[in-house]
Amino acid sequence: MNRKPSDPVRIWWCPTGPLSFLPIHAAGIYDDESRSPGSCVSDFVVSSYTPTVGALLDKIKASSVEKPTCSKVLLISQASTPGGHQIPGTTQEIESVMKILGADSCINLEGSAATVTRVKQEMGTCDWVHFACGAGQNVDDPLKSSMFLDDGRLELLDIMQLRIPQCKFAFLSACRTAAGDERLPDEVVHLTAAMLSAGCQGVVGTMLAMKDKHGALVAESFYEYLTAERRNGSDVGSPGKPQLDSSRAAYALHHAIQRLRKQIGDTEEGLLAWIPYVHFGL
Repeated sequence: MNRKPSDPVRIWWCPTGPLSFLPIHAAGIYDDESRSPGSCVSDFVVSSYTPTVGALLDKIKASSVEKPTCSKVLLISQASTPGGHQIPGTTQEIESVMKILGADSCINLEGSAATVTRVKQEMGTCDWVHFACGAGQNVDDPLKSSMFLDDGRLELLDIMQLRIPQCKFAFLSACRTAAGDERLPDEVVHLTAAMLSAGCQGVVGTMLAMKDKHGALVAESFYEYLTAERRNGSDVGSPGKPQLDSSRAAYALHHAIQRLRKQIGDTEEGLLAWIPYVHFGL
């Protein structure tokens, strides 16, 4: 079947073993001499991943009962944490998201306001969450992989124990949130999968370290796509209250990545900028 880049097909990848650590969504042929996108899977396919087929079927069943639209958004940003790297792009990223969604739709926890206790509390009430902060994959104990907050770390096990079925989507704009554990290739143990387990219908995570300078552009393109779709649809919600549809998140990420690729090209540096981003779930 021939596909055009303007008409991408949706595919869910469910890799096992060593394949779990490969960016299948980025497979293709690249021309090192050209800055324009080459022929790769991402040109023709909207990719999503799922930990297991059963997990995907559970999400499909849940979405058939309740339409996965969201309006109350929790934003968490940490430009620096004690002993951590400075990531100033997180501030710009959250400012861009708030400008698109409107401050009235968002709960913004920035810097000292983003404590572990407060974030967990708000995650229990919001139906969409966006992290822009540092993160760490603990190779010795994957359950201690965590998001870096002001007063400590929100660990993978903490997330799994939250039980937040009202939270339809999570965007984890942090390094290696979907990296997994090489010693457990058949077990999907990472922060992105934890969000799915806690109740989210879908999650955007990163397989590799992400570039701080590109985080704002990806997030901005992602939310612009979702809000434009709602404005152009028949159900636009209340004025100033964008109703984000998490079932369209994979397409929004695809749009954002294609925009980034056009801007920076498919050089080696360009590939390392967009390959990390992945979508899990519906």
